[in-house]
Amino acid sequence: MDATEVDVRRVVAELGSNNSSLNIEVIDCDPELADTAEFVEAYGYTLDQSANTLIVIGKSDPPVYVACVVLASTRLDVNKVVRRKLGVKKCSFAGPDVTGELTGMKIGGVTPIGLSKHMPLWVDRRVMDCERIVLGGGSRSCKVVAAPEILTALPHVEVVEDLAKDPPKAPPA
Repeated sequence: MDATEVDVRRVVAELGSNNSSLNIEVIDCDPELADTAEFVEAYGYTLDQSANTLIVIGKSDPPVYVACVVLASTRLDVNKVVRRKLGVKKCSFAGPDVTGELTGMKIGGVTPIGLSKHMPLWVDRRVMDCERIVLGGGSRSCKVVAAPEILTALPHVEVVEDLAKDPPKAPPA
């Protein structure tokens, strides 16, 4: 267990002890199955329950960053909603190296729990409509399953309408 996972588990325990309605579980998983598609297939969850945390870079001087939480069945609206809210002309997803530098986490384990209070955290409204969500656990070795109110229990969160959109529909075969 790395230091980031230890910190996430500590924050999760604190949140759970302060609010039992969050119904928080930390579940261990095979690190090789931590990416969303593999995880849901192996562990019996759905994309509509999986809430992915994505780091976005606003291209300004200096750059600005935001963590966004969206359901895996949707797509973060980087080019319109995120760009406008950040107040920049261009923005993009942070790559694995930058994500690691900013969060201490690897892709497949990124979670909003334990992120720096200096990084804004935006959550798509649809995430809050779920009964329970699956979040990264700070490492590729575990996931956090809880009521979505775990997100609004964090100190630096904003729920954003239409932060994500439905993915484009596949053309008929």
